[in-house]
Amino acid sequence: MNQEIINLFDEYTHVPLGRDEFIRRLTKLTGSLAAALAVLPMLEVNYAHAQTVPPQDDRITTERIAYPGDDCTMKGYVAKPKEKGKYGAVVVIHENRGLNPHIEDITRRVALAGYLALAPDALSPVGGTPTNEDEARDKIGKLDAQKNLNNYIKAFDYLKTREDCNGKTGCVGFCWGGGMANQLAVHVPDLKAAVAYYGRQPDAADVPKIKAAVQLHYGSLDERIDAGIPAYEEALKKAGTKYELYMYEGANHAFNNDTAPTRYNAAAAKLAWERTLKLFGETLK
Repeated sequence: MNQEIINLFDEYTHVPLGRDEFIRRLTKLTGSLAAALAVLPMLEVNYAHAQTVPPQDDRITTERIAYPGDDCTMKGYVAKPKEKGKYGAVVVIHENRGLNPHIEDITRRVALAGYLALAPDALSPVGGTPTNEDEARDKIGKLDAQKNLNNYIKAFDYLKTREDCNGKTGCVGFCWGGGMANQLAVHVPDLKAAVAYYGRQPDAADVPKIKAAVQLHYGSLDERIDAGIPAYEEALKKAGTKYELYMYEGANHAFNNDTAPTRYNAAAAKLAWERTLKLFGETLK
């Protein structure tokens, strides 16, 4: 698909543009409203593709949980191996559309790999993730940044109270969640691993606070996010932080999201996931 169209959709999902303006500009790029509406399903997510690991998979168990947040009750989705034991814990951080079926599926993938996985719903303080994605993005943008960060920090406090947690914790986040993974690396001193997929970078001045092993995944066509890489990498090197940075050539923002057919890059997603699990295996077992 024309890269201009993909870039426009990225702008729509992150600025965001109003839907009417997005459709107007998409119509201009495609040549007609009919063509724009034909392209739209190839851009938007389709949760029919969100179950690579079904909830009823007999190798794992899942549950809905709640834990104390910052002046709120946080809700989340937990998946873990069915066999009883103590497991390394991973906080899975959603994109700017909230806790949806795709992120729940990723949480089950983490569990299937042998970890206790928790996906908090960042929108819990405002009633939870709505089904309308435009509404979810709008609500995400209005969250109190400090309270939201505190709500994720408290997820680790919750995990450590569970008998099935071995005390070692990590996180993985995507897009908006990738930026949060970087923030957690800064603000959770005992975090063992932080994996950020195409996420906003933290301030360079905060990088010396990072004690976790950091793993960063970027798509080469993601100009908006990639612009922050040089300063972040320079700060990581200067601080002596253990990190891995991977650039996937020809991949767009959201290349890991297999419910977004136009931007999904199967080869990049597979390799990035293998690298993610390797790091978790080295730090959380």
